[in-house]
Amino acid sequence: MDTTLEDPLVGHLLDGRYRVEARIAVGGMATVYRAVDTRLDRVLALKVMHPALAADASFVDRFIREAKSVARLAHPNVVGVFDQGADGAYVYLAMEYIAGCTLRDVLRERGALQPRAALDILEPVLAALGAAHRAGFVHRDMKPENVLIGDDGRVKVADFGLVRAVDTVTSSTGSLLGTVSYLAPEQIEHGTADTRADVYACGVVLYEMLTGTKPHSGGTAAQVLYQHLNKDVPPPSAAVPGLAPELDGLVGEATARDPEARPFDAVALLGLARTARAALGDEQLDLVPPQAKPEAPAVGPEERTSVIPRTLPTERHTSRLPRPEPDPSRATSRRALPTRRGLALVVAAVLLALVGTGVWYINSGQFTQVPALLSQSEKDARAKLSAAGLDVKGVERKFSDTVTRGTVMDSDPAPGSRIRHNGSVTLVLSRGPEIVKVPDVKRMPLAKARNELKDAGLAPGVVTRAFSEDVPLGTVISTEPRAGTGRAPDTAVAIVVSKGAPVDMPTVTGQGVEDATATLEGLGLKVDVAPGQVHSPAEAGKVARQSVPAGTRLGQGERVTLTVSKGPRMVAVPDVLGKQADEAARVLKEAGFQVEVERPLLSFSKVIEKQSVSGGSQAPEGSTITVTTKIL
Repeated sequence: MDTTLEDPLVGHLLDGRYRVEARIAVGGMATVYRAVDTRLDRVLALKVMHPALAADASFVDRFIREAKSVARLAHPNVVGVFDQGADGAYVYLAMEYIAGCTLRDVLRERGALQPRAALDILEPVLAALGAAHRAGFVHRDMKPENVLIGDDGRVKVADFGLVRAVDTVTSSTGSLLGTVSYLAPEQIEHGTADTRADVYACGVVLYEMLTGTKPHSGGTAAQVLYQHLNKDVPPPSAAVPGLAPELDGLVGEATARDPEARPFDAVALLGLARTARAALGDEQLDLVPPQAKPEAPAVGPEERTSVIPRTLPTERHTSRLPRPEPDPSRATSRRALPTRRGLALVVAAVLLALVGTGVWYINSGQFTQVPALLSQSEKDARAKLSAAGLDVKGVERKFSDTVTRGTVMDSDPAPGSRIRHNGSVTLVLSRGPEIVKVPDVKRMPLAKARNELKDAGLAPGVVTRAFSEDVPLGTVISTEPRAGTGRAPDTAVAIVVSKGAPVDMPTVTGQGVEDATATLEGLGLKVDVAPGQVHSPAEAGKVARQSVPAGTRLGQGERVTLTVSKGPRMVAVPDVLGKQADEAARVLKEAGFQVEVERPLLSFSKVIEKQSVSGGSQAPEGSTITVTTKIL
């Protein structure tokens, strides 16, 4: 059954411009339609808020503000926002229409993806989020349903801005926004989200792409939330044997339960993803996971963004009492009453009708509704109220950075409210945007600085870190805009946080893991040991690789990952006797060895007569083979 036929907006011309053609999807906060812009003759997507949310003036105000901000991103991997408006009870966004499918559709049809395909999707997603993070936005609801894949292969992220607006509304009621499978622990425990919450969600999405399943599952939302708080996301290689350890490390860093241990934004995670890809060979990138489904797609519901109450409401039941059956004997006796009795009943009925009319007038008949006044000029609003038989009691003015100066931003009673005939309405007109001064948060801890910015009416923006000899580790060095600068409310303020005095990364490869760890921790660095071991020239149990090259400048508290050696790989030594020295060196180097050529005194020959390790025997990869030329 085609339910779009029952949708009142399908076939409707919204705001005199957008002809709604079909319903695409229904979410927890809005419905998305395919529509045609009749002015520009182009297909686009309309996201229309559910009427229950559109009735909340503060929600609409935030929604409009975020839509305008997101429209300025203009990133090729972000779904573009063309227009925003309202038509009666319908508040909408006009957005770029992407012909294709969502990542959720791909996962249903294909199951787990090959690592190459997963990274091909992850990287543009992180590029889009990185642009938003550096502009001071947090998505807060990353999930496969919000990743669109066009028929031309382009990857785009949807639902920027709306989730932030919803969060503003729900936070005051103690509710939690989002899809439980992708929520970061700090979102669940404290209701807060910054760029690292998006990083966590991307790590979960990557795990799901690599394995075909979510890392945490349960029969109820509460069970999933508990696991996010108390269990680490498992390495995807536990479900996909043979998966490269670099992908395990990428998922592990992105989904660390401690937000301080994660990359601080999507730009940083994108760098790690590209580094991991560069370390993988074609065989590792094209590994086909056992969970891949080449045949029929599985059927399952999309995960919708929802507002999850922190406490369960008390269950209520409404009972309906059965209506008693009429007594036939009493009905017969009523018909047999004398005519005088019937006349009395008619008189009583008339009196009851008159009383009922009076009751209706007292309860409803003397009331009307306040007409829609939002975004109208004071003159037009007064005329509309007068036409409805209402007076203007007074005019108030308030700041607004979304409602045009001089137009109505609210009324008391609000539009749609019941009011007596000839009643009075107070109009609230916009004074335009209010200017807020950026507070001085220098040398404050990051958490306190963020609270100071929020208390001042500003939005904490992207956090970057820099070395400082005099500003303590973890405290604010500066902000952009600078302290004392005037800005509109909710403007994002970028924060620079001290990494402390710089530390020059030493060389610890070849050292024992305990000694290397002690050295690095003594410099104020944090040390992680990578899961698994690798072949290297270093002895087994020694440090084979360090994630930060020697000489790199680090801040105190930054993390360094050490990879442990399982000893050199043994390689067969080629036989180069009788070959020219240059050719012999080339053959040995291609086999993975270092080469030294010795020429005895008075030797003018280039033919190899001896080699330090005989051909066909085994030698450690990377070791040195000495070859000696003949004596003429």
